[in-house]
Amino acid sequence: MIAVIDYGMGNLRSVQKAFEFLGFDARFSADGKLLKDASHIVLPGVGAIADAVRRLKEHGLDGDIKAQVRAGKPFLGICLGMQLLFDKSYENGEYDCLGLIEGTVRPFAPPAGQNLKIPHMGWNLVKAARGGLLEGGQYMYFVHSYHAAGVPRENVIATCDYGYEFTCGVQKGNVYGLQFHPEKSGDAGLEILRKFASI
Repeated sequence: MIAVIDYGMGNLRSVQKAFEFLGFDARFSADGKLLKDASHIVLPGVGAIADAVRRLKEHGLDGDIKAQVRAGKPFLGICLGMQLLFDKSYENGEYDCLGLIEGTVRPFAPPAGQNLKIPHMGWNLVKAARGGLLEGGQYMYFVHSYHAAGVPRENVIATCDYGYEFTCGVQKGNVYGLQFHPEKSGDAGLEILRKFASI
């Protein structure tokens, strides 16, 4: 069973439906016991980091997440859920995140002379940095204004270019993160979710 963490933020239904379409049992949960019983855990998210950090702590989910990661359970953060994996976020302030992967979350800073629209929204080419969930180059769907920075090279599994190259996929042991939305990225995105659920 795949537990999709329900902390009041994110497109939970589309993530759940994507796994169900692939033939996997996926359920919403804000209950630490269900997370313990799950074979895999997914942390989706859309919105502001401050609210996300507060809600995880209010529900005691920050401790539950860390306990299940320590137990070796496959864990996937999507979009805001990926940003929560890092040490800190500098989205409208400074916030401590889960600290599961080294790095920080920073706003896009387009090079001088480039008029890039923020948020970065729509389809963009994702390049796999090494094997695992992703292979080669695939177009994926993004909606975000902040991205990971300072991630150790060995933890980067995918990059994207939007004015400059940024990290959009990470892995450290059993913890994975994707800045794009695989559940909204067609067959290529579904294949990523299938690979994760099959770990």
